Amino acid sequence: MTVEEYLAIPYILQVWSRECEDGRWVRHAEFPELPGCFAEASSAVEAVERAEAARVAYIVEKLARGEAVPVPRPPLEA
Repeated sequence: MTVEEYLAIPYILQVWSRECEDGRWVRHAEFPELPGCFAEASSAVEAVERAEAARVAYIVEKLARGEAVPVPRPPLEA
């Protein structure tokens, strides 16, 4: 597969809010199928943008090193 094909894979994106110890709230965005691909920010949009940048960098770096990129399993059939 090419870099473009890997980047087109629809990985699951999870976003939630959490309260920090100092009382601030942050938004956490994460691609759970890709280790380390997450980000936090004060807005959900910014957290998603940062997580997406981490996803792209992760895929590009793994492929450049000749390593396998995790691919989600196909959906279950009804």
